[in-house]
Parts: sequence; C-alpha cells; structure tokens
Amino acid sequence: MTEMPKEKKKKSNNDDLAFKAEFKYSSSKNPYNDRLQVFDQFVLQDEQGESHQGKWSQEVFNNELPLEVEIGSGYGHFMIEHTQKDTGHNFIGLDHRFKRSFHLAKKLAKLEHKNFRYLRARGERLSFLFGESELTNVYYFFPDPWPKARHHKKRLFQKKFLDELYKVLKPGGLMFIKTDHDGYFEWMLDELKGEKRFSLEIKTFDLREEFPSHFLASFQTKFEKIFLEKQIKIKAMVLKSLKK
Repeated sequence: MTEMPKEKKKKSNNDDLAFKAEFKYSSSKNPYNDRLQVFDQFVLQDEQGESHQGKWSQEVFNNELPLEVEIGSGYGHFMIEHTQKDTGHNFIGLDHRFKRSFHLAKKLAKLEHKNFRYLRARGERLSFLFGESELTNVYYFFPDPWPKARHHKKRLFQKKFLDELYKVLKPGGLMFIKTDHDGYFEWMLDELKGEKRFSLEIKTFDLREEFPSHFLASFQTKFEKIFLEKQIKIKAMVLKSLKK
C-alpha cells in the first residue's frame, strides 16, 4: 500500500500574528536580552511595556505631559536630539533589534533629561502598548522598506497598522513619516486610498525642496545623512487623526 504524503502545515506569518492578542515574544535566548536588563530603569522589554497600556502618564512618567512615540528608533539620533531639546513631552522610543537597542541604551543612560522610556518591542503592537487616544504624535523615520515583492507583507504600514494608529492617536494627533524609498512611499500612499480617518497634511517626494522650513526638514538621522550625500530625495508625509 502506497503511503500518502503528509500534508505540509502552512507556516504562520509571524509579522501578521504580531498584530494579534495571542502574539508572544521569544527573546530569552538572545544574549542581549540579559544585557539590556542593566538599563531596566528606563528600558522595558517585550510584554513589559504592554502592562502600562493606557496608564503611561500615571504609572511611568508621573505627569500629564503629552506622550510621543517613535517606531524604529534605530541608532537613536532623532530620539536623543528631540528629547533633550523638547522636555515638554514624554517620549517613548521602540525597536525590536537586540544589539542596536543595547548600544542605544548605553547612550540614553548618559542623557541629562530623562523624559523618555525605551521599549524593545514591535511597532505592530501599538494598540497593545498604548490605550485609546493616549498618543499625541507618532514618528516613523527611514524604516526597512522590504523591497522584494515577496517581503512586502513585512512592511509595517498597512491597513492593519492604520487601524492600530487610529485607536492610539488623540483627536488631531499626528504621524510624521520620512523615507528614502520611492516604492515604500508609494505603497503607503496606496494604503491610504479611501482612508477617511486621517487627513494628509503634507505629502512630498522631495522634502527639502518643497518644505525646507518644516519640522521634518529641521533634523537629519544617520541614514538620512547618507541618503542626502548620495543625492537621494527624501519622501515625507504627515497624517492627522480626524477622530472627534
């Protein structure tokens, strides 16, 4: 009797799962997981951040200042400059890369103003990390564009993310975006088609030519400097929540 071939199980898309309640982090085996615990006075890892959902002002910052979040803080150039210049906001940076998070934490530990926290977490978890209308601004600068078509599903900016963003932004809250990648920028614009929950306050394929005095043109991240040196135009947009 011929043995029937076993049916292959479909692999679950962990990036899609990250938007769901049942998602679990698996970071205990990474050596930087323990090393980051040295900075536990301002670094929260994995589900730790989600325990403060909707209560960051009361439980963590102990004030009522507006709360801002940067998704994908990377090397921390924007986070460091922005938090030290603007102490009128509470700021949370997040990234899921271990080694980069550890090196950034070492820099953050030396800063004068401590109006921030850093999360080793994923941007897909936005509505699990923050409560309804808890955020004033969200920043998203030079994310991985996942340029290959088979990887497009890994891009953060999609309909599911817009659902999360709308939940956590205050009425009139803003999302600031910069990217060097034409394809990802066009993808974002395509995802926004028919979107009635946000207004597109600015949209530009050449930030410094069209909006040289805008806030987004007032600073450069590490990657941005490299792109500008290569004469790559910076694409940018600002979304505004139309929540009442």
